[in-house]
Amino acid sequence: MRRFILLMLLLGNMTLANAQNAQIQRVNPTNWWVGMKNPNLQLLVYGPNAGTLAYTVNYPGVRLVKTHTVDNPNYAFLDLTVSSTAKPGTLQLVGKRGSQTLTQPFELKARDKSSKGAGVTAADFIYLIMPDRFANGDPANDKFADMADPNADRTNPFYRHGGDLDGAARRINYVKDMGATAIWFTPLLENNQPLTNEGGSMRSAYHGYGFTDHYNIDRRFGGNEAYTSFINKAHAAGLKVVQDAVYNHVGINHWFIKDMPSKDWVHQWPTYTNTSYKQQPITDPHASMIDRKVTVDGWFVPFLPDLNQNNPYVANFLIQHAIWTVEKFGIDAWRVDTYLYNDMPFMNRCNQALMDQYPNILIFGESSVSNVIDQAYYVRNKIDFPFKSNQPGGLDFVLFNAITNNALKQKNREAFPIYETLAQDAVYVDPTKLVTFLDNHDLDRYFSVIGEDYDKYKIGLTWLLTTRGIPSMYYGTEILMKNFKDPSDAEVRRDFPGGFAGDKENKFETAGRTDRENEAFQFVRKLATYRRDNPVMHTGKLMQFLPQDGTYVYFRYDGTKTVMIATNTGDKDISLDTVRFAERMNGFTSARDVMTDATLSDLKLIKLPAKTALVLELRK
Repeated sequence: MRRFILLMLLLGNMTLANAQNAQIQRVNPTNWWVGMKNPNLQLLVYGPNAGTLAYTVNYPGVRLVKTHTVDNPNYAFLDLTVSSTAKPGTLQLVGKRGSQTLTQPFELKARDKSSKGAGVTAADFIYLIMPDRFANGDPANDKFADMADPNADRTNPFYRHGGDLDGAARRINYVKDMGATAIWFTPLLENNQPLTNEGGSMRSAYHGYGFTDHYNIDRRFGGNEAYTSFINKAHAAGLKVVQDAVYNHVGINHWFIKDMPSKDWVHQWPTYTNTSYKQQPITDPHASMIDRKVTVDGWFVPFLPDLNQNNPYVANFLIQHAIWTVEKFGIDAWRVDTYLYNDMPFMNRCNQALMDQYPNILIFGESSVSNVIDQAYYVRNKIDFPFKSNQPGGLDFVLFNAITNNALKQKNREAFPIYETLAQDAVYVDPTKLVTFLDNHDLDRYFSVIGEDYDKYKIGLTWLLTTRGIPSMYYGTEILMKNFKDPSDAEVRRDFPGGFAGDKENKFETAGRTDRENEAFQFVRKLATYRRDNPVMHTGKLMQFLPQDGTYVYFRYDGTKTVMIATNTGDKDISLDTVRFAERMNGFTSARDVMTDATLSDLKLIKLPAKTALVLELRK
């Protein structure tokens, strides 16, 4: 690992204030709104010698409380209060130094009545899209010569391919027709990052996880206007939008990394120190402090500087950006990248600020852990941890592992790991807010993991769409897209066929798919639509029975409906004796097979063919 000289070189840009005239080049947030619940606002003002100016504000209802300066004279942080009496308009930030006077406009907008922070719930089904690889609607924005990475080449798996928000907007009806109710994009913020050498290959930041400007959607995706347009179209179609947040780190080309406000803006080490990627030291009561520090404060990779959220200016910057994003674009929920590597008190503060302003918003973080106790630590839980998280939801990595790496992948294909995982739901305040999944952009594709076995495919999708939680599905799973991360992540991030000019096949259309791909799409569509239209499948209670002889049976039920999910993961047909399930089946005499619409007139013995999942709506 290279030494930590890099950051010291970056800090070298901090020159002492001199006779040079001051300039204001940036103010973040770029605007704010009147009528927000929290009247306090901290403006980051940046430009040559911007921190040497004496600032004043003269606007009715707005008061400049304090000006903060830091090591770097190019920064000032202005604490404002925006009272409930303030009116929309443009105030002037006036900065003076000697004979020089600068005036910087800052807009206070009126809040509109459009949906903001509506949240996603167990009634939703989230479709995860990597925008660069989904669909290209505007080839004119594929690349820009003045950006650090000016490349776009679909023949190179590591370069940008040109997918954008316009392309995604043109596929909204496809997503809705499939039965999804929400779209989650991997990050859209500007990633003006240079190519990086990873494993001997030069790779672009098409994935989006290296922000270089928090207040601009990457113009290769269409910019802020395209995002606003997409969200308006999605909401009009009845779809919600989930945005990917990254608080832990930024890109090495971020403008405030190139000229840092202070040395402690990022986590500093005597020599470069990577995170261990180990979860255990965080919850281990016997862990050493150094192991905990390395996990949280170590850098994720050398080209993603690790932000120091204990720095109050860093914390305010990130929290205000989160609120600004919801208010400006009207997103419905946040997925938080690398949640466990953040400072947890900061995350609680950030979560609370969002929930105070938008009470219905859902926040679900990525904590790639291997057991229920560690997973519960990062969400609202009932365990006596020294730290209590306020995060409402989280990605359910434990259930993911139980389904894909145990119940379907192992030779015995027993469903007990699923049962055992759900049996520990008592540790969560609300397990229905956990987001469930079978794969994503960082994992091997589900269809490949299960050996391209279509029967297993249907069982796993049935579990995903009928058990507790908020199901999410990675783009292309509905058409059996496959591949492993080895030799590279690019293999699981291939372009959606039909999303780009010149594609030989268009799998957005029935005619462009094979018979098996259409069968898979219709399977997802029918089950997702049933789930969407029947509240019992998302608000109904869950009762599961111990798996026996390769079978796993559970029920979703409420005061109006009872649905039985019966799965046989074995290789032999079974006649399932239902006497054991009398607790939930008494009084029911027949059932409708949700997937085939066939009627079962005798519920005493139910035929379960090998590797089959049945979804039965019980009837009296």
